[in-house]
Amino acid sequence: MITQEVVAATPREGKFNKNAARRVRVKGRIPAVVYGANEPSVAVEVDPKQIIRILHSDSGHNSIFDLEVGDAKAKAMIVDWQYEPIKGSLLHIDLKRIALDKPIRVEVPIQLVGVPVGVKTQGGILDQVLREVEIECLPGDIPGHIDVDVSELVFGAVLRVSDLPHAGKLKFLTDENSTVAHVVSIKEEVVATPDAAAVAAATPAEPEVVKKGKQETAEAAAPAKK
Repeated sequence: MITQEVVAATPREGKFNKNAARRVRVKGRIPAVVYGANEPSVAVEVDPKQIIRILHSDSGHNSIFDLEVGDAKAKAMIVDWQYEPIKGSLLHIDLKRIALDKPIRVEVPIQLVGVPVGVKTQGGILDQVLREVEIECLPGDIPGHIDVDVSELVFGAVLRVSDLPHAGKLKFLTDENSTVAHVVSIKEEVVATPDAAAVAAATPAEPEVVKKGKQETAEAAAPAKK
């Protein structure tokens, strides 16, 4: 999805190591790399707040925005990002230049709409197995998400990728037979606890010599009394 967002990136100079990246983050920026469109890769730094806003938007990482690196301008999108595992702050991102006239492959979220008949009247629960589908299309045709109505989904029926709305501009790359969602039931299996006396009666007694060996082993492992 093409947006009106403009991301201004500042080129980075010097060594590109952990210490240099740490200094970038101390300044309140995050390190990034820009590549693609048959042009050289460029190390830059960007505003993390702006990147987070893009990632949390309706189209998320599929958002296409204007990237400005000095005097150079290009359409770009976020193709990879790393979070700090404890604080959850952004550590690094990869940006890819996008040619609007060439198809690209992206993964788009699947949104289920409605309450299935199998849930309303048959006591089942809706289980979404596939949450994203891979498609190929022109950058300007990337949808924020793919909606599919599951209102008529009954117990035991399976919604597959082939059942998703197939617009002429989108080419689905995920296997058409892949399960997207189905209505299932919750079955509680009751495991019977065997009677202790029955277990004892059914268990053959160990030979005396084995019991003696176990006892001797335990006594040898125990610390000597002073």
